[in-house]
Amino acid sequence: MITERDLENAQTVFRRLTASIEEVIVGHGEIIRAALIALLCRGNLILEGVPGLGKTLLVRTLAASLGLKFSRIQFTPDLMPADIVGTDLITEEAGHRQFTFSRGPVFANVVLADEVNRATPKTQSALLEAMEERTVTVGTHTYELEEPYIVLATQNPIEMEGTYPLPEAQIDRFLFKANVRFPSLEELVAITERNTEGEGIRLPNPTATAEDILTARGVVREIPVGEGLREYVARLLLATHPGSEHAPPRIVEYVEYGASPRAALALINGAKAQAFLEGAANVRREDIEALFRAALTHRLVLNFKGEAEGVTVDELLEDVWNHVPPTS
Repeated sequence: MITERDLENAQTVFRRLTASIEEVIVGHGEIIRAALIALLCRGNLILEGVPGLGKTLLVRTLAASLGLKFSRIQFTPDLMPADIVGTDLITEEAGHRQFTFSRGPVFANVVLADEVNRATPKTQSALLEAMEERTVTVGTHTYELEEPYIVLATQNPIEMEGTYPLPEAQIDRFLFKANVRFPSLEELVAITERNTEGEGIRLPNPTATAEDILTARGVVREIPVGEGLREYVARLLLATHPGSEHAPPRIVEYVEYGASPRAALALINGAKAQAFLEGAANVRREDIEALFRAALTHRLVLNFKGEAEGVTVDELLEDVWNHVPPTS
């Protein structure tokens, strides 16, 4: 059972952490919030945006603010699974040969999978175990990954030649998907100032520790969710399935597959973290609304008609949100 003091202490740590990141990153407050929520929920985040919007800098800043080990993997068509997880090498010691495991870049706390859709499906799948089970299996040996652990992957939405779309099984393992928007006029001015004046951009010193994150995770898990809200989330999820009685007409017409049960878990856990970051002691409907699209936008699969008519998932999720009442 968490105490009010535990809640306040953990919230103070994350306010300090957010402020530290925002000293480097201009705008993108919603992306920073999504990354922190994913970290609190033991989840992973996929970032989609055109090049040059600061996705890599955001991930590096997050790792620096936490004092955690950061690793960047540049995904390319020739990248192999062993380049990610590591491999067994033959070494010789005292005249005896033996296999020694050489750890790959996935063994970090904050892992940036840059342009993840440029690698082949076989290489993409090398991340699955690390993202879900927080382990890496090579041969007959399984290695534990150190917590806190988070994978932040990026994709470029406009340059699709030579890419391999993420399979549904992998994209479903991302807690949220966040679209990185282009900065406003004021933000562009601030970006030029920070990058061209004085010493330019400098990564922050650590303002929180791994222990702070693990403690905050425990606090977040104890934040209560009313039974009415749990049922509301379940009805929202069912409304994304064309065969459900809860589905609005456009879902029935344009959707092939709806969101998986992982989406419900993402929405409940994410709403707890959202309430925590907002200073609330319990989950509210506005916490669910804040994360509804980020939790479901990558989990709906359009049918042929939806693709042909250019229907967007965001439009369909808006229909779902407006169609499902808060109370049954």
